Amino acid sequence: MKKKEKKLKQYLSRVFFLTGNKTSRRLLLLAGFFIVIYLLLFFTMLPPGVSVELGMPSPQTIYARRDAVDYYSTNKLKKEAADAVPEVYDHIPSVLEEGKKTLFSIFQEIRLARGLGEEDERLTLLKQKIDMDIPRDSLQALVRLSNENLNDLQGRVERIYNEIMLQGIKEKGEQAAMKQVMQEVNLLPFSPEVKLGMEKLFTPLVRPNMIYNEAATEASREAARQALEPVRILKNSLIVQEGERVTEKHIAQLEALGLLGSPSRIDSYLGLFLLLVLVFVVVGYYVYLFNREFYENTNHISLLGLIVILTLVLGLAARYFSGYLIPVAMASMLITVLFESRLAVIFNVVLALFFGFVVEGELSFFVVTLLGGLVAVYSVAQLKRRSDLTRAGIYVAAVNVVAIIAIFLLSRGFQFEYDYLREFSIALLAGMGNGLLSAVMAIGLLPFLESAFGLTTAITLLELADPGRPLLRKLLVETPGTYHHSILVGNLAEAASEAVGADPLLSRVAAFYHDIGKVRRPYFFVENQFSSNNPHKRISPNLSSLIIRSHVKDGLELAREAKLPLPIQEIIGQHHGKSLISFFYQQALENKENREKNVLPEEDEFRYEGPLPQSKEAAVIMLADAVEAAVRSLSQPAAGRIEGIIRRIIKEKLNDGQLDEAPLTLKDLDRIGDTFAHILSGLFHQRIEYPEKELRADLERGRNKNGGFGKQLTG
Repeated sequence: MKKKEKKLKQYLSRVFFLTGNKTSRRLLLLAGFFIVIYLLLFFTMLPPGVSVELGMPSPQTIYARRDAVDYYSTNKLKKEAADAVPEVYDHIPSVLEEGKKTLFSIFQEIRLARGLGEEDERLTLLKQKIDMDIPRDSLQALVRLSNENLNDLQGRVERIYNEIMLQGIKEKGEQAAMKQVMQEVNLLPFSPEVKLGMEKLFTPLVRPNMIYNEAATEASREAARQALEPVRILKNSLIVQEGERVTEKHIAQLEALGLLGSPSRIDSYLGLFLLLVLVFVVVGYYVYLFNREFYENTNHISLLGLIVILTLVLGLAARYFSGYLIPVAMASMLITVLFESRLAVIFNVVLALFFGFVVEGELSFFVVTLLGGLVAVYSVAQLKRRSDLTRAGIYVAAVNVVAIIAIFLLSRGFQFEYDYLREFSIALLAGMGNGLLSAVMAIGLLPFLESAFGLTTAITLLELADPGRPLLRKLLVETPGTYHHSILVGNLAEAASEAVGADPLLSRVAAFYHDIGKVRRPYFFVENQFSSNNPHKRISPNLSSLIIRSHVKDGLELAREAKLPLPIQEIIGQHHGKSLISFFYQQALENKENREKNVLPEEDEFRYEGPLPQSKEAAVIMLADAVEAAVRSLSQPAAGRIEGIIRRIIKEKLNDGQLDEAPLTLKDLDRIGDTFAHILSGLFHQRIEYPEKELRADLERGRNKNGGFGKQLTG
């Protein structure tokens, strides 16, 4: 029993080790999605088979679910067309020429035989010369003919022979030709003996002069077969009625439609499997090459697979109303907003391809879903607010309508017929509904997908940047100095992030919230002290340092309570890294009691707890936070002094190891410094001081001109 338990534990540990491996989890996820997608397509692309038996009544009425070629009728018509093509024969003119020469020579021999000796001798020599089975009586009658009659006979015989041979004699057609010759000979105005002799004369001369050409005949028949257009079974056409006797034609049509449980359906399942494998490999390799971070994140793979499956389910349901209603644009919007536009484009193509097969390869549905999805990607690529999704849905609807009109005009033209107008109207309504449905579904699903998978979209960030949000409102009311500081840090971080390829929107919004922990003890921070009463003067440097450090923890607590996105929470916790609170540390070093006791303060007690910035955005906000505070403290913020202090702070953070874990290069730091210097030099530029009298005169002029103070006064 213990051995079995031990083996079971070993097996479970191997399983958990396998599933705990990132690569293994990724493969298991992909395998699961592959199976689900295959089954969805399996039961929709390939219609269920029907059971019928040849010669028996059909148990149900069956209609064609798609267009297909009627091979039975097509092959039958092709056979009829081929059979109607006559056989091709090659004419051999030499047979006629040889026969005419033979006839001429025979009549010449007859003429020559007249001038010889006795009649018996003449007939014997003539028979030897002619070498034909002509009776002696016929030869005798021919020799006794006068020259005039003999010439007449020769002319008639040659004419008969010429006509019969020009008509052509096919192989095994000699008997029919001889029959016609005998009829012609019997009409000759000569004695029976002469006629008999002519029949015997024609017998060896009447032979085939038309040879059958098999290759040419087959080529002609094949041309006739190819010229015939295939007979098509139109979608929704009746195949067989219930109770009707099933014929070979019915069986052949059902096989062509893939409705019989024959081996060809197994081939279709295998073809679907290979096609899906090919799609997974091609798309997976694309993601591996161009979206490596996405490829290695199983959370992202799970979300993408869920979006694809959800789109397939909705599309399969929508196709029963119209193929133009399939909401591929919804997936394009979600993938663009949640991930990126390049990824959305390739998945838009894949989904359009899938649904092209689902609706029996209808090119029109493929074109509309492809174009609508691409427009959805373009429309939300630069998303600024949630209402932009609605606008994107309108754009998709408009493009769908134009594409549907173009397809109808291209394929069928415009017709004032009820059926055409009805189908056209339904298609247009489905195309418009597609765009609006995609937008509504994307708007409804987006918050749930963001929350479930811990993603932060541009929409969420833009909503969090609203000054009316509770936390920002509280920051403004209770800590106005910190609020102003956060706004300036946000502007600096946004510009610097754009310069180094980070997320500008995330940097700006995270900067707005990075110091929200200061609302717990606002007056312990110098930007919120509006009088000379500084609470730090009454407490020790150690306690002051503890209070200053606590604003990070307080900020994280408030962020979690407000359910701020994880990236913003991480930046709140990392925006000081493990920096030293140098002011209070220096005070501790100069503390009289410590100096008398010769005790040095622990430096760790005056450092933030971290962690160090892990992202470009966190590192940029750390630098922007320190730089803005330092520049604001300058009494004379000249451009040179501003740039100098910016470079010094960046160098100190780098040397202190605060940027060791951030993916920034030295070149990136240089760009960040340039950006900070450009913005802060313009913000803190020296202003011209107005003499008091001139200032009062300007204010008075502005009041008189505008009924109040001028909208903008030059300082």
